[in-house]
Amino acid sequence: MSDTAHGSPSAPETSFPLLSTIDDPDDLRLLPASDLKQLAAELRGFLIESVSRTGGHLAAGLGVVELSIGLHYVFDTPHDRVVWDVGHQAYPHKILTGRRERMARMRMQGGLSGFPKRAESPYDTFGVGHSSTSISAALGMAIAAKQKGEQRQIIAVIGDGALSAGMAFEALNHGGPLDPDLLIILNDNEMSISPPVGAISSHLARLLSGGLYTKMREGSKTALRGMPQLRELVGRWEEHVKGMVMPSTLFEELGFNYIGPVDGHDMDAVVATLRNMKKMPGPRLLHLITQKGHGYEPAEHAPTAYHGVTPFDLKTGAVPKKGGAQSYTQIFGDWLCERAEADSRLLAITPAMREGSGMVPFSERFPGRYFDVGIAEQHAVTLAAGMACEAMKPVVAIYSTFLQRGYDQLVHDVCLQGLDVTFAVDRAGLVGADGPTHAGAFDYSYTRPLPHIVIMAPADEHECWWMLETAYAYDGPAMVRYPRGSGPGVVVDKTGGALLPIGKGEIRREGQDVALLAFGSRVAAAEAVGERLNATVVNMRFVKPLDDLLILQMAERHQLLVTVEENAVAGGAGSAVSELLAEQGVLVRCLHLGLPDRCQEQASHVQQLAACGLDDAGIEEAVRAEMRDLGLEQTRLKGASAG
Repeated sequence: MSDTAHGSPSAPETSFPLLSTIDDPDDLRLLPASDLKQLAAELRGFLIESVSRTGGHLAAGLGVVELSIGLHYVFDTPHDRVVWDVGHQAYPHKILTGRRERMARMRMQGGLSGFPKRAESPYDTFGVGHSSTSISAALGMAIAAKQKGEQRQIIAVIGDGALSAGMAFEALNHGGPLDPDLLIILNDNEMSISPPVGAISSHLARLLSGGLYTKMREGSKTALRGMPQLRELVGRWEEHVKGMVMPSTLFEELGFNYIGPVDGHDMDAVVATLRNMKKMPGPRLLHLITQKGHGYEPAEHAPTAYHGVTPFDLKTGAVPKKGGAQSYTQIFGDWLCERAEADSRLLAITPAMREGSGMVPFSERFPGRYFDVGIAEQHAVTLAAGMACEAMKPVVAIYSTFLQRGYDQLVHDVCLQGLDVTFAVDRAGLVGADGPTHAGAFDYSYTRPLPHIVIMAPADEHECWWMLETAYAYDGPAMVRYPRGSGPGVVVDKTGGALLPIGKGEIRREGQDVALLAFGSRVAAAEAVGERLNATVVNMRFVKPLDDLLILQMAERHQLLVTVEENAVAGGAGSAVSELLAEQGVLVRCLHLGLPDRCQEQASHVQQLAACGLDDAGIEEAVRAEMRDLGLEQTRLKGASAG
């Protein structure tokens, strides 16, 4: 564990003799099938040991070890395309496709992405991170292959949770009638498996996926084409037999040949079924039953806790407890419970992010007022709109990056109607190891143009609490966006605060020549720079409505206005300031500091801020350069020059 604390974690030390011979799937396909069970055991052990050192997503990967081996053993990857949904489960896939030694730098700066990424490997056929995209992407690949006359297998791997999203069903609904050569693998890790059921269903799946059954099925269709009454009878018999052991015939109705369920941890059954299904033409769906966290007892007992972990003790599974200041997520969770206690109209909604959004206490205390809608962000937003129409007070807890998925509903169903919905937007700004797919880089930009909405960003923990109070009290759509983790460490005073006046900022420090207009998470850094440069520092608090009067006063009294935000510069808070100045005909030098026009790759949050020039040093360097260009008196500056 000490190596993690003092530098890059070293590679796992335990011997994995069979796995060490696998540098790519070509090596894997040279193994006799009898060796695959040993390989699965070694791959699972390597995965546990790797993630215990680096942290990352563990439980989902443990559940698909056999499937990952089976896919690369049976199919000719990367010629055959495998598309993983979300990608939390893709670590075994990465290990088998030439990235075993690089696992020591998983999710670190310059290391492996925590998700499949096209630029990282030809085996990563589609970049993912958000849920429920795999079937659409794989269908697109299958259509493209058909158009080009290419013979290749296309496989989408999707979990039962991701299948709850509307986009997955849109793709299924579209794909079936097209009759594409597409295999969908449903990784169902919610259903328990008893040995008898697993054995019977695996045996049946092999029969149903075999050539004899397929020929009989297609032959019967041909023979009975002119005998509609008999054809209907045989069809009902077939569905009755399959229905005795299958969850439903939904996928058959959508045009997919359904096979399963199969025990996803039975290596022989997985390989045999994949081999049979590889020979089957058209759209087909394989239903695998797996266990999240399989093969590591702590993760089996607590799969949610081991979904994403920090480095942990390999032998005991103990994860070090996080110390330090209260996080913004915890502040929201506390506020939600207290506000619900005082107001029975409050209803809370989350799109499958109860733990991540700090809603566990609320769900336990107010189960009848808690609504987890699954991975369905669009539905979450419009559900809240419907509640608001009936004089309830819905609160939607959602990550910034996931609110993007419900954008039309935010525009059309909430903002255009001016409905009273409070949005608690977590993970706003850069998010460290989760990288660009989960960064909340755009929410200022995409919410700022919307009518009626109030957008707030707290400078510290105390302000977060009172912004939530202000948003809830506001009779219309309101959004409080806050970053991952904790802030400056300001203690929340629940009695020593008040609702904030809408659209009013505050001057944190008076200075000369330069005014730093800081939004949300970058206020503390701006204050530190302001001290060194003797600059005025303003905590803007509101992105919409802006404090127009305060901005115009700053423009009148200073030669340089610097906006600082942890959002894309394009269309962000700084853009709003420039729009105001242009509208008022005010000419003053402006410098906008924010996230640059590129994807910020995974690294620690501190490293990411430095790379964007948004840490103290980067802000100071940029401001000093602008001051030099303006010819401002250096004698007015306090402290030594940066560097």
